[in-house]
Amino acid sequence: MSTSPVISLPSRPVPDRRRPSISLGSAERLRIVGWIDPVADPHGVHPCSRYVELYWLPLIGPSTTWLLRRLFYGLEVHGDGFDLHLAETARALGLGDRIGRNAPFRRALSRLCIFELARAQGPTELAVRTSIPPLALRHASRLPDPLQQSHRRWLAEQRLSEPEQMRRRALRLAEGLAAAGHDRSTIERTLFSWRFHPAVAHRAAGDAVGTVRDPGDPAQPGSASWPAGVRPQ
Repeated sequence: MSTSPVISLPSRPVPDRRRPSISLGSAERLRIVGWIDPVADPHGVHPCSRYVELYWLPLIGPSTTWLLRRLFYGLEVHGDGFDLHLAETARALGLGDRIGRNAPFRRALSRLCIFELARAQGPTELAVRTSIPPLALRHASRLPDPLQQSHRRWLAEQRLSEPEQMRRRALRLAEGLAAAGHDRSTIERTLFSWRFHPAVAHRAAGDAVGTVRDPGDPAQPGSASWPAGVRPQ
């Protein structure tokens, strides 16, 4: 007699090393609920934020990142939880319609739990974070060096006041626009359209244009101006 495939989706480690698992078997659906973490949630970021794209994606991969976003969208609409159609979701994410043990979709589900972005709550229920915590040191150390530097800057900025954080973000964006050849007035209008305060936009544009930059040294990789690996032309 053939046995149904079983996926082990680990939650947080427990002392005896046994972890709850989800036994999908021949099930077509998985119950998705929100994971409420009163300790980590106040320090977390939005699942669709630039932070997740720049720092989490290199670790969990694009498939798991898109799955996390898809689950978050579902929880936004259905706050009490919803049933996820497995094969349909796999196809929608471009992962085929297989959900067997080694299928790409099954691996994406597993990575959510391996990195504690989700945890099993019974054999067919998955709790998913809606506020994504900053990377633990052990994970951040696996990033490429430029992203590690960028991540350290991000952590340092979180200790600053909100107005100072906004000023620094505006300046980084302005420097990226200046490196791309935009003039001061264009930079200022662009920052204003991105909903920076007029005074912040004005100062950042002036500082960016007044800063002499080496054309081969644009905004730092992984900054708010340019994602890692992207250079203005």
